[in-house]
Amino acid sequence: MLIIDGHAHIYSDDERVYPAIARPLRPRSGTGTVAQLDRQRKAALVRHVLVIQATTCYGWDNRFLVDTARANPDWMAGICTLDPDNPHSPALLEEYAQGHNIRGLRIYQAADGRLDHPGVDRLWNAARRLGIVVNVRVNRDKTAELAALLGRSPDLKVVLDHCLYLAAGPEYETILKDVLELARHTNLHAKLSFVPTGSNGPYPFEDMHDACRRIIRAYGPARCLWGSAFPCELFCPKTTYAQHVRLFTHELGLDAHVQESILGKTARHLYFEPNTILPAPTKGTR
Repeated sequence: MLIIDGHAHIYSDDERVYPAIARPLRPRSGTGTVAQLDRQRKAALVRHVLVIQATTCYGWDNRFLVDTARANPDWMAGICTLDPDNPHSPALLEEYAQGHNIRGLRIYQAADGRLDHPGVDRLWNAARRLGIVVNVRVNRDKTAELAALLGRSPDLKVVLDHCLYLAAGPEYETILKDVLELARHTNLHAKLSFVPTGSNGPYPFEDMHDACRRIIRAYGPARCLWGSAFPCELFCPKTTYAQHVRLFTHELGLDAHVQESILGKTARHLYFEPNTILPAPTKGTR
């Protein structure tokens, strides 16, 4: 089965070349590296990884992401983040999309707190023109603004990162309701990375299984994808990389065709078709 990790963050040990922002969020030394990600994805039989800019460590400086994605095209592709308040961001996205192995753009709200903002619009328009997938990182307070953007861009492929940060707790039903209602936008895809991060329990995180299955039913398997939230030590310490894969292959009770879509086919369609064919698997992967 083709498995593509739709959500990983990477960190450099060389802070001289790739300096972090003030008070960065980063994993402990020796974790979150490209080498660790490569080892863990091979052990879990993951063919390809989409690496997302670690904005909480490097801010809008995408150099480490871009350099690493360009250097590892056989198993990696990049998703950059760009400042919606910077008028040069659309041009930078075009530069990254041409020859740098960048396949997606992760969107943040503007400095004034708005997601439905002219700068975000400019980036969405650039992404549409370039064939770039937009990943949206927002909480449920931006649901209405996201719906407005989706309504204006029905032909743009969009991924909802972490499903509005759905988590067990007092807002669980409210957030889940918003995620399910957004499914009416047929260009929106649900990233099912929230199961370990949102759970109050240990592996296999049974308190989040029902929400995951309801989202799969609402969006359909062809509009759902998996992401590991690597490095797990930082973002989902109650699970390992291999367990996160096993959650979808064994614990959620998903049919084989559903697994195939969520674990690989959806990401392949979004990020690697029709312009790019995935490289052949290397030894130890499939």
